[in-house]
Amino acid sequence: MSNMSQLNRTRVRSAWLFLLPMLLVLFIVAAWPLAHTFWFSLTDANLAYLSEARFIGWENYLVKEEGEWFGLLVDFTWWHAVWNTLFFTVVSVFLETVLGLIIALTLHAKFFGRSVLRAAVLIPWAIPTIVSAQMWAWMYNDQFGMINDLLLKFGLIAAPIAWTADPDFSMAAIIFADVWKTTPFMALLILAALQMLPTHCYEAAKLDGIHPITVFFEVTLPLIKPALVVAVIFRALDALRVFDLIYVLTSNTETTMSMSVYVRMQMIDFQEIGYGSAAATLLFAIIAVLTGLYLVATRVKLDEGVQA
Repeated sequence: MSNMSQLNRTRVRSAWLFLLPMLLVLFIVAAWPLAHTFWFSLTDANLAYLSEARFIGWENYLVKEEGEWFGLLVDFTWWHAVWNTLFFTVVSVFLETVLGLIIALTLHAKFFGRSVLRAAVLIPWAIPTIVSAQMWAWMYNDQFGMINDLLLKFGLIAAPIAWTADPDFSMAAIIFADVWKTTPFMALLILAALQMLPTHCYEAAKLDGIHPITVFFEVTLPLIKPALVVAVIFRALDALRVFDLIYVLTSNTETTMSMSVYVRMQMIDFQEIGYGSAAATLLFAIIAVLTGLYLVATRVKLDEGVQA
């Protein structure tokens, strides 16, 4: 027992030794900037006189002056940006997961030209987001965009629609563009999981005459659930930080403004570094809390599945 304990302690020390360089790099590139941002959020820093910033405590978050509350926590525009971001994340990640699963199952099947199709599916994901956003901005244009042109030719609309300017369509247009670009990423991760599945389960199910749909829900889906969890987490983290797609398509429009766009507006347009840093800090906190809750929820479900 003592030898085993000594071996475990040696392994733990070796693990920490190997992790130490990575932890140092993470501290330099992540922890220190985050701490600096939090410090700025406690000041009245302005881009015009950054060196003259004064410590004001939590006033950027919430302060009561002359009987009224001011600050980020009572800023309607901020909370609307939070809602926009959460709505965008939930809808886009859900659609990308469902479509990615369908595409992955299709590409997992054996057929002629499968390798070429796998490479072609990845093209939207390979295009830089800023480039694809500008491309969609041209296609959405109500004067010379191809989407309005096609819909008019097929008689689906009576007049051109300003997809990115109309509040009724702007968020849907952004989500559609994001789904087009990022679905291949989900499909790639799910396809990798499918290729690692044991074949004997499917051979046994085929011999027993079990319906393919039943096999999918009872065998395939539980086996690829860990990969799905990872894919959803990565994609949700990216979606919660969305900036370039929304900014290119709709700029600072409050209807579609995300949390990142709000932070940029405060820091650059209004030059309020302190207030913008408070928004950035809350952005990080919201992402951290949501990610933690999702990890706890999925771990409980996965543990229940293992015990069953």
